Amino acid sequence: MAATSTSRPNQGVTNAGALTGVGGTGTPTNGSRLTTTAFSADAGDTLAFYFNYVTSDGAGFADYAWARLLDDSLTQVALLFTARTTPGGDTVPGFAMPAPEATLTPPSTPIIPGGPAWSALGPDSGGCWAAGCGYTGWIQSSYTIGAGGTYYLQFGVTNWGDTAFDSGMAIAGVTVGGVPITPVPEPGTLALFGLGLAGLAVLRRRQAA
Repeated sequence: MAATSTSRPNQGVTNAGALTGVGGTGTPTNGSRLTTTAFSADAGDTLAFYFNYVTSDGAGFADYAWARLLDDSLTQVALLFTARTTPGGDTVPGFAMPAPEATLTPPSTPIIPGGPAWSALGPDSGGCWAAGCGYTGWIQSSYTIGAGGTYYLQFGVTNWGDTAFDSGMAIAGVTVGGVPITPVPEPGTLALFGLGLAGLAVLRRRQAA
């Protein structure tokens, strides 16, 4: 799955991509989030999409990404997954993060190490800060809607502990009951569109000492 995309640096908004009460030791700084338009779903419908968590930030600066299902009052129904920088082992959900409520394929997701080359990472594309940077590769998320109603799907990426190096997430193929839905950027969010793929990124720069 590939797409053309454009990005600009330093688009993270304070606490925009953070999940309340999640993350362990340390604090979130800036981030981005992306929300779909409202969609209707019947009980038993499958909400499915692919994601790829990409980070140039490694050990000691544990950025994370997530997706969740919201109801029509924007109350969380399910935290579908979390993805986080880890020096080793699974990236989804990563340490100090909740277990996913969606079914993920593949279920085991160690980081593919190295400095990821992706334009959304801006000047940090191809760079790497310590062990743990890299990408997950494409992972499928699948969740069965429990009750009929109106919903939103929301994605987020947050920077943890500093405002340095870039992390992002690509999203593709979002469907509900086999019908495509479209992510729409909120104010202050960096959205990447092309060939049916949408992505978002926390874009920030480490300040020189």
